[in-house]
Parts: sequence; structure tokens; C-alpha cells
Amino acid sequence: MDDKKANPSIKNLGPENPEEEVLFTSLRARSWDEFFGQNNVKESLQIAISAAKKRKESIEHILLYGPPGLGKTTLSHLIAREMGSNIRVTSGPAIERAGDLASILTNLEKGDVLFIDEIHRLNKVVEETLYPAMEDYCLDIVIGKGPSARTLRLELPQFTIIGATTRIGLLSAPLRDRFGVVHRLQFYSPKELETVIIKASEKLKVKIDQESIGEISMRARGTPRIALKLLKRARDFAQVKGKGEISAALTHKALKMLEIDNMGLDSADIRFLRAIIHMHSGGPVGIETIASSISEDIGTIEEVVEPYLMQIGYIKRTPRGRTATRAAYDHLGIEYNETIDKQQKLL
Repeated sequence: MDDKKANPSIKNLGPENPEEEVLFTSLRARSWDEFFGQNNVKESLQIAISAAKKRKESIEHILLYGPPGLGKTTLSHLIAREMGSNIRVTSGPAIERAGDLASILTNLEKGDVLFIDEIHRLNKVVEETLYPAMEDYCLDIVIGKGPSARTLRLELPQFTIIGATTRIGLLSAPLRDRFGVVHRLQFYSPKELETVIIKASEKLKVKIDQESIGEISMRARGTPRIALKLLKRARDFAQVKGKGEISAALTHKALKMLEIDNMGLDSADIRFLRAIIHMHSGGPVGIETIASSISEDIGTIEEVVEPYLMQIGYIKRTPRGRTATRAAYDHLGIEYNETIDKQQKLL
């Protein structure tokens, strides 16, 4: 029986139709030459892979962390491809019970790669079951209940776990320490994103001018996933409103329609900043108050909105709450009050 059907926690990454599968993954890098940026991470991984292949062993367990959209999933597929291994894909929330994990691990073959996305969301029981599997390549299963219960140890083939997380701080120390290779993925520079956009446009078979490439790279928030999304939307706009070629004028219109400004801020970012400035005099203001003011979920604000605004220096987190910086006022064209600045420094 197909183990993907038997184990719902093992997921297929794309549609069933082969043609749809090609479209679904067409922009994902399929070789190291197609993966741009993260040069230090790439070099370190390539050395680890080469060393493991020379020893004819599986590569050590790998942990990739950093903001979403920087290439953690793509890197895991490249590692498996380079090792000549099969890759199984699942996620932390999908593995609900220790039995789900046991089912996945016992179906692995020697050298296989198990990619666990959002690994910080594994529940505690599953995580503790994973410890001996990662360290000793064995699985301890409890059979029966009460006084008659006994432990059965199953030997597992050598395999590699690649964990990906956006919140490494939520990983327990015992789990984190069991990864031999740990890398943080960094945001991309506009120049690196330009290369990503050029290569993606070639794959999409769409012509794009240099000014459009520059505009998209500047508004992509340092994230390839966002750059590719904006490129696709610009392509759609060019095909419907133009002649199929992405020009600067069409790109500006498309980005204006998407409400993405010249710093990559969208409508949610602008509402967040305006709420701090107009409703709360620039702050400090608590996250719960802001969330209520703009009718937004606290988790969305903390994980989606705030990281980029903090990265570009538009907000600050203080013990008493969030404050908007002078740069945020300037960006929104709002006059900055020097008195507020002095008050904030006293907090």
C-alpha cells in the first residue's frame, strides 16, 4: 500500500496532474546553480554533503531557520537531490501522535531525507519519541498498558532529518542540540533579488525591463517568495492590460493596484503605522490595543507585520509597547512632533 495514503502526515507538495506539477514547482531551484543568495549557507552545506558522500554516510541532521520565504524548503530538496536520496515531506502540526511519527520513520529507507516544516510545532510526546531516532537510529515503542506494558526497540536505517522553522526560540534545547548542522537564512539584498527575478522571468518566458526588475526587487521586503509573487502579478497585469511584456509603467500600475508602496509596505503595514501615530500619538502602545484598533489578529501582527517594520527601522519595541520612529512619520508624510520624541526617550 502507498505509504502516503497510509500516513496522512506525509504530504505531496504539488497537484496530482503531471502538467500541473511542472507549473507548481517551475520556479523552484532544481540545482545549486539556480539557487541564488545565501552563499555562506550554500558553501557550508555543499562541504557537509561532499564529506558525507566520501564517507558513504547520511549527512547529519540539519536545522534551517529564519523568516518565511527565504528558501528553507528549496534547500532541503537540493540537499536530498545532491545526496541522491528520496525526500519525504511533512510538518510539525501534521504529526499529531507518536504513532504517526513511528509510521513515517519505519517507512524510511537508508539515506532518505525527512523534511519537517514548522518543526517547532511538534507536540512534546512526538518530540521525545524523535530523540532516540535522531541520535541512535532506533525507535522505542511501548506495547500494552499497565503492569504488562513493555518497550520494544525498532532499529531504523540511517536517515537525515531536515527541520525548518521560523521561530527557533520555540525549539526545546534537547531537540535543537541534536541537529549537527544549524544555519540561519538571511534576508536578500535588492541586487540578489534582481538575479532571482531575471531567472524567474526566463522560466516564465516573459520579457521584463530593467526598471521593472529594480522596482520589484526594492518592494519585495528582502524575500524571494514575495519577489516571485509580485513578478507573477506584474505578468498577469501585462497580459491583460498590455501586450504581454512587463514594462515600468505596467509594473507601477500593478503594484499600485496591489497597494504596495516603494518600501514594500502593504495596506496592513500602513494601517498598523497609522494606528500607532494617529490613534496613540506615536506610542508607546501595547500590542493588544493596536490589534483591537485595526481589527487584526495579534499573531499576524507579531509574525507578519512587525518583523519587516522593525528591520527597516519604522517601529521600536519598548517595555511599555510599540512606538513609531521618525522614519515612519517621514515615510507617511506626517509631521514629526519633537515633543513626542523627548517624551518617548524618557520612558
